Amino acid sequence: MKRRVVVTGLGAVTPIGNDSETFWEGIKAGKVGIGPITRFDTADYKVKLAAEVKGFYAKEYMDAKAARRMELFSQYAVAAALEAEKNAGLSMEEEDPFRVGVIVGSGIGSLQVAEQTARRIWEKGASRTDPLSVPKMISNMAAGNISIATGARGKCTSVVTACATGTHCIGDAYRAIQYGDADVMFAGGTEGAICPIAVAGFGNLTALSISENPLRASIPFDKDRNGFVMGEGAGIVVLEELNHAKERGAKILAEVAGYGATADAFHITSPSEDGSGAARAMADAIKEGGITPEDVDYINAHGTGTHHNDLFETRAIKAVFGDAAQRVRINSTKSMVGHLLGAAGGVEFIVCVKSILEGFIHQTVGSIQGEDELDLNYMFDAPFRQEIRYAMSNSLGFGGHNGSILLKKYED
Repeated sequence: MKRRVVVTGLGAVTPIGNDSETFWEGIKAGKVGIGPITRFDTADYKVKLAAEVKGFYAKEYMDAKAARRMELFSQYAVAAALEAEKNAGLSMEEEDPFRVGVIVGSGIGSLQVAEQTARRIWEKGASRTDPLSVPKMISNMAAGNISIATGARGKCTSVVTACATGTHCIGDAYRAIQYGDADVMFAGGTEGAICPIAVAGFGNLTALSISENPLRASIPFDKDRNGFVMGEGAGIVVLEELNHAKERGAKILAEVAGYGATADAFHITSPSEDGSGAARAMADAIKEGGITPEDVDYINAHGTGTHHNDLFETRAIKAVFGDAAQRVRINSTKSMVGHLLGAAGGVEFIVCVKSILEGFIHQTVGSIQGEDELDLNYMFDAPFRQEIRYAMSNSLGFGGHNGSILLKKYED
């Protein structure tokens, strides 16, 4: 028998705030965290903008020695996890550590270490390679470092599904608790890959926006969209089995009601043209939640601002929701924070939780007008206040990975 799973803690590091509350206040204010890239010289690059994390100093969140052994993506993850732990009021001294797990992934890990290591080998020889280059680089180290920082000794894994990573990590953590593998899980995604390899690679793939106007660069579902803006950060949540949360007196923020995960089996970068893979993921989440599409009040779309994603995701929504597609409110958090790649699903899950708690659906900032098939309510004009009983978060990743999570307002 499936156990009920609730959300009790939130932690975020983002381009518009380095904790979940500052991030959410920025979301409500329509703050855009996009600006000129400062991490390297972009003179030879067509892409000039990114959504960088600002004012993050790892030593403020963790031991300085430990921080030196981590790359940005791990530092962001640990900082967000420690906030989520505190936010949840979780005391590891009072928990069986083998019943507390971690499923946190990064779509890329550290490309910066790859760049640095290659340069050192070419310039100084293989013997001068940093002996910690591999453990710094590999994407599972975010989960490993969270485990070390928190003392969680249960299931500790790392799902890597490109831009669907955060959503799949949370979905798998939800399953782990549902079926008794754990009572508490840290889950989400992290990314810190604003560097030459990533910007050149995504840029030459024509996936990135070449706009130099921060307010019109990340414009999901807009007729003038021309690619996504690379972002960075982490979104980590604490999930708990309902009775465990109640017994320790935790504040329950929302309940996870359903999860769907599918593959397109179509193309390495493009979603399936009819949106069938994403549609099935949404339909499966809705079915597990025991509701109908008409019951969903809000969808936090993957909404990257690329031509194919926005069109095919719209087709998927129409396929699942039918006539209700015209009613449901849809937005894209990426309009403000860019595309956090493997961290996107974690951060957008947090937006869904906060939206349920406050009855607030944010604007898709900067987007003005759709086109042709892009005729749904994408929240272009202004934010909106309403009661939200059910919210859905979608993520789609290179390789054809689809993930949808259904959240509901908690009712005892």
